[in-house]
Amino acid sequence: MFRRMGRPGLIGTVARTAVVAGTASATAGAVNRHQAKKSAEKQAYADQQAADQQPYPPQQPPPAYQAPAPAGAAPAAGGDDDVVGQISQLAKLRESGVLSDAEFAAAKAKLLGM
Repeated sequence: MFRRMGRPGLIGTVARTAVVAGTASATAGAVNRHQAKKSAEKQAYADQQAADQQPYPPQQPPPAYQAPAPAGAAPAAGGDDDVVGQISQLAKLRESGVLSDAEFAAAKAKLLGM
């Protein structure tokens, strides 16, 4: 059998190219995985540092106190229409939940002069 010296043949070139490409692909994959792992570790460290600087979640201020609406004034000397209007306003306040039933009854009694 005659063995050729010099440059490799077509099959030898294809085999060498496959080995080089496979090695490059494996190396690139390993480098990418290493960089991704390193990046994830840096991010976790940064998150931990941020969490250490804020030990407690921010607190919201308490809601502002709202004084209840005045129960009503004394009846005017003028007449009954004003008293009826004030009682209807008190009824609206009771329906909206601002006044309780006891507060409504007390304000109504005060308006009616009882």
